[in-house]
Amino acid sequence: MKFCSQRIIGLSISLLFLIITACREKDKPSQQQSEPLKDIFDTDMGPDYDDVGAIAMLHAFADADEAEILATMASTKYEGVAAVLNVLNTYFRRPDLPIGVPKGDAVTQRDFQHWSDTLIARYPHKINRNDEVPDAVSLYRQILAKQPDSSVTIITVGFLTNIANLLKSLPDDHSSLTGKDLVHRKVKKLVSMAGKFPEGLEFNIEEDAVAAKYTFENFKNPILLSGFEIGQKIKSGIPLIQNDKIESSPVKDVFTISIPLAEEDSAGRMSWDQTAVLAGIKGPEPFFKLDTGRIVVEEGGYNRWSREAGHHTRLVGHRDASEVQRFINDLMMHQPQE
Repeated sequence: MKFCSQRIIGLSISLLFLIITACREKDKPSQQQSEPLKDIFDTDMGPDYDDVGAIAMLHAFADADEAEILATMASTKYEGVAAVLNVLNTYFRRPDLPIGVPKGDAVTQRDFQHWSDTLIARYPHKINRNDEVPDAVSLYRQILAKQPDSSVTIITVGFLTNIANLLKSLPDDHSSLTGKDLVHRKVKKLVSMAGKFPEGLEFNIEEDAVAAKYTFENFKNPILLSGFEIGQKIKSGIPLIQNDKIESSPVKDVFTISIPLAEEDSAGRMSWDQTAVLAGIKGPEPFFKLDTGRIVVEEGGYNRWSREAGHHTRLVGHRDASEVQRFINDLMMHQPQE
């Protein structure tokens, strides 16, 4: 009987350990998938600077073999945006990552803090001008055509200019498919920092409302949205600029330059774009829940959330903002692999 009692106690302790471990694991972001998630990162990379934090996170995920970055696309065409992307990719030991820039009509706003000029002047890069890189849509078509079906996640943290133009694109040397058919075949989902919910005006939609409206009405694959109200509550960058162990970092430089220039950033910059990268690579849990419906974009860019059945989902806050804030700040301090 004593042996049986000891065995029962031992089994009970083991079971308790498994339960505690499971509870702890539940509080962590989704576990790494068996294969790195193939993604294309589409960014306005200015006029705001949360894009810099977002691309730092993406490279951190890539270094952890959780993401495979296929390309970094600019959705704006101010002169120098290709160079800035090349600076950041080079810093994270991926100097040859393809870069695309729109060659037709596109937003030209840039950063008023002039951090982009600082990066170009201070850090190594081999691309200096936008005309040294291909048109974004052409590059999209070239990359998507080579990927397995339903394998690519597109993460947009800027304007929907490139996505609308991609959907409208015609067959070319890269693929005999139209843009809509190519996207439908090759893309797994679109994750986008766009919109304000349940309704309102949001910068990424408002600045190219025509492209946003067309994209959300014609993109037939799943769309996950991280709205303005999600990133607004999450402040990032202060631990980065206070970290004395990080030197000669373009990511640290951007936040060091920009945070003091706006009183609203005294506790850190709002982390809109970082939430899209986080949800795009790791999934919504445990920080967010999902609400299913459909984004409706009106003329001029005003958007609202419709409860009509659709293939759109949006992030809804689930945990305290401070929890995801710590996770994002840690990822933004990631240093390049030697």
